[in-house]
Amino acid sequence: MATTAPTLSLASVTLEVADPDAAHRFYTAFGVDTHLRLRASEAHSSGFRGFTLALTVSGPATVDSFLAAAVHAGATVLKPGAKSLWGYGGVVQAPDGTIWKVATSAKKHTGPATREIDEVVLLLGVEDVKASKQFYVGRGLSVAKSFGGKYAEFAAGDSHPVKLALYKRGGLAKDLGVPADGTGSHRIVLGSTAGAFTDPDGFAWETATSLTTVPPAASSLS
Repeated sequence: MATTAPTLSLASVTLEVADPDAAHRFYTAFGVDTHLRLRASEAHSSGFRGFTLALTVSGPATVDSFLAAAVHAGATVLKPGAKSLWGYGGVVQAPDGTIWKVATSAKKHTGPATREIDEVVLLLGVEDVKASKQFYVGRGLSVAKSFGGKYAEFAAGDSHPVKLALYKRGGLAKDLGVPADGTGSHRIVLGSTAGAFTDPDGFAWETATSLTTVPPAASSLS
């Protein structure tokens, strides 16, 4: 009898950092520590790492609150909070080098700031969105949104609150306000419910382990 290959879903996001304890302090102050894991790594990386983590929140005041918390904890501002055609948002770079975008579709301040996150999206910068989309569809992901060869978003699974999306690498870098060039490790590993593999753009997936939260010292050993 033929066996059915396990369907892929994103079970965890692990950032590879030089100092897990320092990174844990930063991400706790930023307010996103429950959405990711940390692992000690000295892998070489320069320039754009090819991805960003994006927070969607309720309004501009909340965007500003998260950006201010990140900067206070040591982040560098790449794009200050500002209005745009799609809403309001800003971009910061964590001390470990990871780029974070915080945004809302609302353009007007309609209420006080909160510390609530509506959605977390991992955007992978890829060379060929259509080809990468087909690669992931072939592994069992379902497309929730797709805009030609520029952007694709997959339906989120029940196992992890982070959505996965693909963005043209050059377009993603431009949106974040950084040059698209980069070499070395992506410094991110994704937890897979369908075994270990590497995608066409070099993003590594490993077999997911327990989703139980672990302290930063232990997380470097997971």
